[in-house]
Amino acid sequence: MPTAPPSPPTLSIVTPVYGCAGCVEDLVERCLRAFDDHERLEILLVDDASPDGAWMRIEDLALRHPQVRGLRLSRNFGQHAAIYAGLEHARGAHVAVMDCDLQDAPEAIPSLLERAREGVDIVHAQRTGRRDTLGKRLSSWCFYRLLGWLSGVPQDHRVANFGVYSRRVVDLLLRMPESERCFPLMVRWTGLPSASLPVVHAERAAGRSAYSLRAAARLALSIVLSHSDKPLRLVVKLGMGVSLFSFAVVLAAVWLYFSGRTGVAGYTSIIASIWLLCGILMFCVGVVGLYVGQVFKDSKRRPAFVVERETSAVEPVFDA
Repeated sequence: MPTAPPSPPTLSIVTPVYGCAGCVEDLVERCLRAFDDHERLEILLVDDASPDGAWMRIEDLALRHPQVRGLRLSRNFGQHAAIYAGLEHARGAHVAVMDCDLQDAPEAIPSLLERAREGVDIVHAQRTGRRDTLGKRLSSWCFYRLLGWLSGVPQDHRVANFGVYSRRVVDLLLRMPESERCFPLMVRWTGLPSASLPVVHAERAAGRSAYSLRAAARLALSIVLSHSDKPLRLVVKLGMGVSLFSFAVVLAAVWLYFSGRTGVAGYTSIIASIWLLCGILMFCVGVVGLYVGQVFKDSKRRPAFVVERETSAVEPVFDA
């Protein structure tokens, strides 16, 4: 008599791992305790070429816990690419996404999942009492305000990757072909029914943030170029403004000439005008060049990530 195929998991937890080898085991244990065998669960740990030996710990956890699966990327592709690698391999009807540093509490996932099962496709964890530094909180607030203005879509700086998402959301995200990906923004773009639940933000359990000031600025620029064309429209408006100002100056000069008030022309105003216009032109060409570079990058159609290795698949047995 043929045996029935194993039931798929009802929840997949996707976690990108970088610089947090010291807390991976605690993360898995807390996720398992949070559900206490009441859920068909799989935990996907995506090693984004972490330099601290995280892969060996992931392999060990996968051997000890059949719910754990590990993916190792061939190099460091970035947090959002690692999230998408996990989404591509996730099999659950709902998918939870969280960081590996345990600032997001695994114990909050059951509440988020319960809210999602009420018919909400997207349930964000809204961080309360953030335990980040003042500089990081301030830069996060400024970035999301700027991004909201550029994209025309209100952004909440208290919401990041942590949340529970329906299979419909995950399938939509996997169909998006962009090379530069920002998970929370692309989730919000779908426009599907969403809700937020307050979740207490914790101290970082291990490691430190991989985002230096330079890396964060580079990521912010990539996100703006990928999700907004407002800088291009601002350049057009700037060009129109400079043209109108120049036309007004010409009219004033002609009026002064015919009224006999023209004095000896000086070099200072001429040189200043030339430098000003050259600076504006270089700025505008630079903005356009950034977008052309983004189009060139997308035109290559390269994969957003490469999975080098995967832990041996041990199918957990779920009760139907």
